Amino acid sequence: MSILFYKTYKSPTDIVTLLKCRGLVITDSQRTEHYIRNIGYYRLSAYLYPFLQTPKEEHRFKVGSSFQDVLHIYCFDKKLRLYLFNEIEKIEIALRSALANIVAEATGNIFWTTDASMFANAEKFNKTMVLVDKELKNSKEEFILHFKQKYSNAYPPAWILMEILPLGVVTRIYENIADNILRKKVAGYFSLTAPVFTSWMTVITLTRNSCCHHSRVWNKSNAILPLIPKKLKGQWISSIISPKRIFYNICIIKWFIDIVSPHNDMKGHLQQLLADFPMIDVQAMGFPENWLEEPLWKD
Repeated sequence: MSILFYKTYKSPTDIVTLLKCRGLVITDSQRTEHYIRNIGYYRLSAYLYPFLQTPKEEHRFKVGSSFQDVLHIYCFDKKLRLYLFNEIEKIEIALRSALANIVAEATGNIFWTTDASMFANAEKFNKTMVLVDKELKNSKEEFILHFKQKYSNAYPPAWILMEILPLGVVTRIYENIADNILRKKVAGYFSLTAPVFTSWMTVITLTRNSCCHHSRVWNKSNAILPLIPKKLKGQWISSIISPKRIFYNICIIKWFIDIVSPHNDMKGHLQQLLADFPMIDVQAMGFPENWLEEPLWKD
């Protein structure tokens, strides 16, 4: 049974007073009010949550918990999002190129992305085309404007169109390709089966969206669990690692990065990030105790 929302507005000053009453150590009230005013208490509340005593519903903080501790986690989460987004960008660019070119080369159809005969589900294709039309109409990219001015085709070829489509739309296009051999070929470029490739790209897309929208990622559970591969042609991780946590997502990203950028320093950057924030509970992120000994992360 649902009820009406009953909470009233509280000013940053009121919130600081409330947090102190609940046992949070705040040494500079004015500074804390500044952060609450500019970040928002609701956003910060997710980072306050780990410091609450059990049962959490009583809203009492663990002894010694401070607002500075909360800020440390908030700043770590921001740095983690930047780290992940930087790596996902490389994967996204590689996927666009691989998908556009592999299918075009195999079929000889350079306009395959907008050709209904290439896709299995007509309804899904039509929904995707609505999104394609929207992006094409709203794009102010010079190469799109140039194509519209010079050519009479309704749509650009695959490698041009891919450049303006969101990652989620690109993944949706791949999923609906009718020819299973083509889907296998694209997935094989990343040394994966088609089902695992589809699952992992969905996880990467969701992680990317969280990073873009400044959402919490460090200790969040995956809403959609990634498919666990039975066998991979390459170094992977052990089965004891939970697919619910962000570390599993990072491992998925590492798998792709090792293929598209073999001489990457993703491991070194992650180690440095964790070293910069030694107070972070990496177990809450799904890191196993000896994560650097996992085959994927060994030199």
